[in-house]
Order: sequence, then structure tokens, then C-alpha cells
Amino acid sequence: MTGVLVDTNQQGSADDAAALDAYSTTVVTVAERVVPSVAALSVAARGRQGAGSGVVLTADGYVLTSAHVVAGAERGRATFPDGREVEFEVVGRDPLSDLAVLRAGATDLVQVDLGDADLLRVGQLVVAVGNPHGFAGSVTAGVVSALGRSLPSGGRLVENVIQTDAALNPGNSGGALVDSRARLVGVNTALAGVGLGLAVPVNGTTLELVATLIRDGRVRRAYLGVVGGGRPLAPRRTEELGPAARCRRGGDRTGQPSRARRPAADGHHPRGG
Repeated sequence: MTGVLVDTNQQGSADDAAALDAYSTTVVTVAERVVPSVAALSVAARGRQGAGSGVVLTADGYVLTSAHVVAGAERGRATFPDGREVEFEVVGRDPLSDLAVLRAGATDLVQVDLGDADLLRVGQLVVAVGNPHGFAGSVTAGVVSALGRSLPSGGRLVENVIQTDAALNPGNSGGALVDSRARLVGVNTALAGVGLGLAVPVNGTTLELVATLIRDGRVRRAYLGVVGGGRPLAPRRTEELGPAARCRRGGDRTGQPSRARRPAADGHHPRGG
């Protein structure tokens, strides 16, 4: 019997190389399709200069970004990968969802393909494209670490946030988070720690919100709350609650019982007091 020896280390290396090639091919393909759709934003507001990223929604100039990137500003400048630098104005913003829509003074832009974040699964490959620290067209890759996170924003919570380990840095806010088919599934919004990036999901609800921002410039929401007011207690209820309630019912503004005035001997009430 003739034995055949197989170099398992060599076979393993070949498998690793094939896997790496497939991974690299996916990321390269995504980058080539998405980078032209991501702009670098420059904003001056409240005496400070800010920067961020934006994703082209339509070829005629509508750009999606994070609301905090353009907080306090009505206009700014957008630089596109093809070298064009144009002014933009803020069409609408919604701090509660941390999303804003801009209108750039340019046409024939490369718009991004839209995906559905509701179809994402934990462990799925995602690619982040943005302009961290002013380095335009930067690409990082990672996976969906978790879904359904909550992000504090302006004293409120942005719900259903995507968590990813794709590296995010200052300037990535407003940039694209896309899946392996180069479809926009999130808008990068915050860096919560090393290897902990957060993105607002792009789904049907988000697209409805974006349409509202384009049409109305803001999102109107209904609120449900409880308003309280004072009213005197019924005598029977006062007796049930005891002395504390009687003090409130018949006392002064500090809650102390009032002292009854006794008539003088001549039948007249004393003055003052």
C-alpha cells in the first residue's frame, strides 16, 4: 500500500489565502462603489469649525448626514471625491433620530444604493466609509456586533441603533455603513469606545422620516403625558387621610394649620394678627 502524505499546513495556508481573497474582494468592490457617494462636510457654527461626512441620496444633490454634524448651522461646504467643492444648505434635521438632510449645489452626483437594516444579522459583514480627521474616503470593515441598541442624544434616546466593530473616528459621523452588496444600511453616528461604533439604521421608518424632512424641514411627533393640578379634598376624604390632610385643607401655604381667632370679651375680634 502506498501512502500519500499531505502537508496540512500548506493546505491550511491555501484555504486561508482563498478566504482572505474573498474577503478583500468584497471590501474592495464595496469601497469602489460607495466612496464616490460619500462627501466630506465642513461646517461653521457658533464660532467653531466642525467636520463630518454625508451620503448622497439623490443625483440632484440631496445628502443624508447626522443631525449633530450640522447642529446650529444652516449651511456649509461639501467636498466630493471627484474634486468638486460646493455649498450646501440644511433642508431639515431631526435631533431625536440624529438625522439631517442637506441640499448640495451640485448635480450628476453618484447616489448610494439603499438597503434595509431590518434584514441585518449579528455577525454580518459591514463596511464604514467616511472622512475621519479629514482623511477623505477612508474605508474600514467589521461586523454587526449587536442590534437594537439605544443611544443617548440631546437628553433623549435614539432607538434601534446598530453596533459595529468597524473602526469609527471623529469625522465619520454622517458617513455610510453599508452591507457586502454596497447598500446603505446605516448612518454612522457615534464612537462609544474602541471597537464600539454606532450607526442609525436605514430602513422603511428612516426613509419616511427623510421624506418628511425634505417636505417639511422637521418631524412633528405626538406626545403622551400627564398634567397634574391641585384641587381641594372632599371633607370625607380629608377625615380618611388624617391630620396631614386637614393641615393642607385648612392650613396656610406652608402646610401649617391656621390658628383660630378667638373673639374678645366684648364680642369683637382683635385687630391685626
